[in-house]
Amino acid sequence: MHSLLFIQISYLGHDSGHYLIMTNKGFNKMVQIMSGNCLTGISIAWWKWTHNAHHVACNSLDYDPDLQHLPVFAVSSGLFKSLNSTFYGRELTFDSLAKFFVSYQHFTFYPIICVSRVNLFVQTLLLLFSRRKVPDRFLNILGIMVFWTWFPLLVFALPNWTERVLFVLTSFAVTGIQHVQFCLNHFAADVYVGQPKGNDWFEKQTAGTIDIDCSPQMDWFFGGLQFQLEHHLFPRLPRCQLRKISPIVQELCKKHNLPYKSVSFFEANRWTIRTLRTAAMQARGLLWEAVNTHG
Repeated sequence: MHSLLFIQISYLGHDSGHYLIMTNKGFNKMVQIMSGNCLTGISIAWWKWTHNAHHVACNSLDYDPDLQHLPVFAVSSGLFKSLNSTFYGRELTFDSLAKFFVSYQHFTFYPIICVSRVNLFVQTLLLLFSRRKVPDRFLNILGIMVFWTWFPLLVFALPNWTERVLFVLTSFAVTGIQHVQFCLNHFAADVYVGQPKGNDWFEKQTAGTIDIDCSPQMDWFFGGLQFQLEHHLFPRLPRCQLRKISPIVQELCKKHNLPYKSVSFFEANRWTIRTLRTAAMQARGLLWEAVNTHG
């Protein structure tokens, strides 16, 4: 229950990050800090920094930070070229370590996702204590301090270390469901290198996005992200309206001969693993070639 609550709070953070909840920026900022920093330990400043870039350059291997997970994951052999990340301002090095990890990524995907929240904590701290200009840095740090006060107190309220460790691991694993959801929307979609241009932005969004087909009764579970394309096209539209505009988006895509990909949750997982396995086999070939070359 604790972890499921974390997921729903994260959806509120996502909604508030797109300015969809409150009537003015001040109240909305309060919701952002509360739902992001104070209750989940993930800085809303970090989220907006990465998420805005993701929306602008959806599925660009060198511009979209949501696809830049080396050395552990690579969704395309295009990342084997050690591309320069324009977002992070550094090379996405595909070295021998990355080759090894990526070679087995279709096996390690779910286990790593179970603890991937740790990476979000680390990324939050790296940004907040960096030299980069961070909007509302003080409020963000204060919110993170609130989280790292109440969460350890909650954990240490348990009677012994076994229960504490199991609680934290279970908490991270269940919230990993949400991290899987994020990956399903884009990992198996089309990718490209470079910056999207004004005249092909819509096409890049349709090609790089996968919707999850589910019943209205499951909308709470996906937090609106099941209509990922609709959300990308209308990022400030409240999630309760996304299902209503979905038929319009489908008709628009059909009219202009553009892809509209919507599959079940199970099928989206299958597509994602298939994509990771394809890249893994390509990386494995490079790895064995390197081993044989160097003895």
